[in-house]
Amino acid sequence: MPELPEVETVARLVRPDLEGRRVRAVRAFWPRTIGEHSEGEFAALVSGARIARVWRRAKYIVLDLERRGRPAGQILVHLRMTGRLHITPGRSQPRDHERLRLSLEGGRALSFIDVRKFGRVRFMHSAEGLFRALGPEPLEDGFSALWLLQALRGRRRALKPLLLDQSFLAGLGNIYVDEALHRARLHPLRISHKLSAQAVTRLWAEIRATLSEAIEREGSSFDRFYRTPEGQPGSYQHQFQVYGRQGQACKSCGSTVVKFTVAQRGTHICRSCQRAPRRVIISRP
Repeated sequence: MPELPEVETVARLVRPDLEGRRVRAVRAFWPRTIGEHSEGEFAALVSGARIARVWRRAKYIVLDLERRGRPAGQILVHLRMTGRLHITPGRSQPRDHERLRLSLEGGRALSFIDVRKFGRVRFMHSAEGLFRALGPEPLEDGFSALWLLQALRGRRRALKPLLLDQSFLAGLGNIYVDEALHRARLHPLRISHKLSAQAVTRLWAEIRATLSEAIEREGSSFDRFYRTPEGQPGSYQHQFQVYGRQGQACKSCGSTVVKFTVAQRGTHICRSCQRAPRRVIISRP
């Protein structure tokens, strides 16, 4: 599933083609993509509106709409497992697995491609309530080492499930949690409130560094599904330290990377770099 770096990459790359343009028409090739609205209802809500801003919140791509200079709702895109956005000629034939098309002024269109049909494109009059329930953005100033220290000490949970909790911290997923924990030399089953201030500062720095480096490389394409709007794969998968590298040598110490299950997620660690807390027995899946 695309995580923060992939979603941020997509938002940045479609932004120049979308901001300032009006939505002219809507075609829903798979009605479930647009959720509770019918195609006609969705079209009535967005047609004629100008896309004022394209941005990201957590794993959502957000299109702010306006009419006559006033807010007119938001389109929220969640890529889920296999969703992609592409800019296409407005009158071209539907692409393979195209589920939704927003025709724009100027003769172009925004196409939502989704092989497995789990992705969603929703209209909301305001997503403020939804976003308020999410944790801070890990690359913004509100996510500081002090905030993380206080937040971790206020909870008694294993690190990995906590970092995956979107109400705690927004945008992280399985890949980048595994990578950041390895870089910080922290076992995913370490309990949050027991971490030293030094360990928390290290984790904070590595979360930010991992995400920033992944964005620079336009995310990770370890399967055929994630591609940028230009059709190119990301390249951060070549920098993975542990994710997907079970049975291979740790790039830091040469020990073998292992995979086991934490919170029903495949989890990758180096047992030498990431010492397990006491009373933890690691069983491989």
